[in-house]
Amino acid sequence: MVAKDSSPGLFPVMLLLMPLIRKPLDEYNRCAMSLRKILTTTLPLVTALLLSVTADAQSRSLPAEPVEIGSEPQFVYDGFIVDNHYALKYKQQAVERVFHPPKKHARNPLISGEGGYVTVKRNPETGLFQMWYQTHTPRLDAQGKHKGSNYAIAYAESTDGLNWERPELGLLEWKGTKENNIVYKGITDQRASGPCLIEAPEADRRGYRYIMSYHTGGVKKGMNGIRVVGSQDGIHWDKASDSLLAELHSDTLNSMVYDPVEKQYVMYCRAKHIYRTFRGDILDTGASRRVARMTGPSLWEEWTSEPQNILIPDELDSAKQFNFFYGMPVRYHAGIFWGSLWPFKMNTDVVTELAFSRDGVRFERLPARPRLLDLGEDGQWDDGMVFGNNWTEVGDEWWFYYSGFDGPHGDPTARQPGIGVATIKKERLISLHGPRGGGVVITRQIQWPGGKLLLNADASGGEIKVRLSDTKRRVLEGFDYDDCVPLDSDSVRHQVRWKGKSIESLTGQKIRLEIFFKEADLFTFRAGG
Repeated sequence: MVAKDSSPGLFPVMLLLMPLIRKPLDEYNRCAMSLRKILTTTLPLVTALLLSVTADAQSRSLPAEPVEIGSEPQFVYDGFIVDNHYALKYKQQAVERVFHPPKKHARNPLISGEGGYVTVKRNPETGLFQMWYQTHTPRLDAQGKHKGSNYAIAYAESTDGLNWERPELGLLEWKGTKENNIVYKGITDQRASGPCLIEAPEADRRGYRYIMSYHTGGVKKGMNGIRVVGSQDGIHWDKASDSLLAELHSDTLNSMVYDPVEKQYVMYCRAKHIYRTFRGDILDTGASRRVARMTGPSLWEEWTSEPQNILIPDELDSAKQFNFFYGMPVRYHAGIFWGSLWPFKMNTDVVTELAFSRDGVRFERLPARPRLLDLGEDGQWDDGMVFGNNWTEVGDEWWFYYSGFDGPHGDPTARQPGIGVATIKKERLISLHGPRGGGVVITRQIQWPGGKLLLNADASGGEIKVRLSDTKRRVLEGFDYDDCVPLDSDSVRHQVRWKGKSIESLTGQKIRLEIFFKEADLFTFRAGG
């Protein structure tokens, strides 16, 4: 027999509780309606914003197709403009990246006994080479022990980039005399180090032809850090323009570039507001010798952002005991941030390597870690440290000026500085190499802007041919490999020709370049006059 339920049931209980639960339910419904309204009005905006940010980030690592290339050189080594590449004998061979280091000039050192953090700019109107470099004089105690250094910015000039004159300018006292080439000692004439000449849009220049950032320290609180100053000739610097950019004790060459995509200034520095150069217990101080990045909208107002580390030595660096990065001068060119990275073996060697990035944040280095500028042989003037800067374009070449030292970092009194240069054909640091059996490089979809197709390539030991196809890789009539006049020489501006047609007839069309190359190095392509 089943027992019967003698309880009063749920319904009477619900009747008793209804007045108590109605009010919370009403509140819940009102909140739900408000939330629904907020989501329907703001969610599309948030989604659009997120999609916009994602698209902007993607556009710097993976371009939207068709790619509008304009007239800038298109570097093929990093996969940005290249959709595919392969060797024809794909089981045995591959298309490979090859690093081509600049060659140190036989005239080095160009300047002896002087030099540190060198920057060179060529006047586009007169052709005059102008150089700014950090110089210092040691401070010694009564026993002759090194207790620090005084720093200033010196100037030199040249008509050919090799023979340099250090003019006696008579502007500032240095080492007890004004018979020197010192052009700036900082806002209070006490310290100026790490000069960096800044390329800025005309609207941001405030009428100055030259703008320089530098580091100062040991002066009045609120004035120390990274500062900028303007000049009309690069020699006479206007103190009235001297402005604090970041109250940051980053005692290296703080490199500043303008990012035309984000429309902001980017500085590569040290995050010494968080980490200090350790003395004793590294647990307390951390390690400041990394590459940090900070950004700002203006050159003449103090930045509010904080530097963030973006490059830290890894296991490949550690294997060679290069566990620190001393700094990294950076230049923006053709959509790429080019870094001259300074790996540092504590208190001994500094060398220069290449780093590169499409967005200025995520930098890549070649797996073998080849040296952009290596130490000189034992006994040479640059066998201790080499601090390479970015290039100066001279005709069809890139000239990399650098400061070298004949002794280790840890003993400033046992080394002498100098300034040298290394050269290479323009845009030729990294190539894609076509193997002996031949290889192909296929670009992404390109909106051809008009003009001729120019290749920077060395085909002196092989050949290069180009065919043009549509977005689905269907060959365009008259633009096949058999129609192309082969290239078999070395030039920074090969003009690609076809026997019966011109690529200029394809202006505005979406095309792909399919470049066949054998025993040849391909560096860039571009649309040109």
